[in-house]
Amino acid sequence: MIDAHHHLWDPAHRDYPWLAGDAMARIRRPYTVDDLRTVTHASGVHATVLVQTVPDQDETEEFLVTAAREDVIAGVVGWVDLTAPDVADRLARLAELGPLVGIRHQVEDEADPEWLLHPDVLRGLAAVGAAGLVYDLLVAPAQVASARKVAEQLPELRLVLDHAAKPPIAAGEWQPWADGIASLAARDNVACKLSGLVTEADWEQWQIGHLRRYADHVFTSFGADRVLFGTDWPVCELAAAYEVVLDAAVSLTGPLTDPERLDVFEHTAKRVYGLIV
Repeated sequence: MIDAHHHLWDPAHRDYPWLAGDAMARIRRPYTVDDLRTVTHASGVHATVLVQTVPDQDETEEFLVTAAREDVIAGVVGWVDLTAPDVADRLARLAELGPLVGIRHQVEDEADPEWLLHPDVLRGLAAVGAAGLVYDLLVAPAQVASARKVAEQLPELRLVLDHAAKPPIAAGEWQPWADGIASLAARDNVACKLSGLVTEADWEQWQIGHLRRYADHVFTSFGADRVLFGTDWPVCELAAAYEVVLDAAVSLTGPLTDPERLDVFEHTAKRVYGLIV
């Protein structure tokens, strides 16, 4: 299996504003490559994609150097300033350091729901596509419409929707999330991660049944060949341990055929990110 979405961090080394507050205290500690090896080995995961956590190119450079020497990390989704005039050169320099497979920005934190459509951002996204890289969409439901427009305007850019656009599971709400997912899935250059669902549910009382309707809609909309599994570890530890998240994904994919489950847990990630594992 491939875990297509996880993080590493060390609060003693770098500031993570989103880790502030009492609610995040349980994960406000270092998570290292050694920790990653422990949880993946115990769960039968043989390769991973390491994803950026802050808008800091230095972090991406460190991740790429780490990935270049750690067999378990097959690829890095990093960060670069998409609005920088020399974004193409920056991407090329990063790719020299290690297995850069994609770029991500915390669009969910942007006040403007159409941030993705700013001309300088679109130019940067086009550079990501021209470099043969994926762009990971970290968006909330209100920003899905802009993401759809990006998919339309840049059909050559491969897009991966992180955490299924964060469905409001804890509130039990369905729209506008469901229509947004279907709209994005209509674009064949978009794939979707089955990740982050447990932390969109009630952290203390979630059950598989709370997640199933949302996961089923992802499978129906995208098809298994455009869905890829990720744990979102260690963020997931707010609600569930690594192996529990994996078990939940296995349960949620239960209605799929064996070939479809192979897509979700391995083949889609290999194909979309171009992983060599």
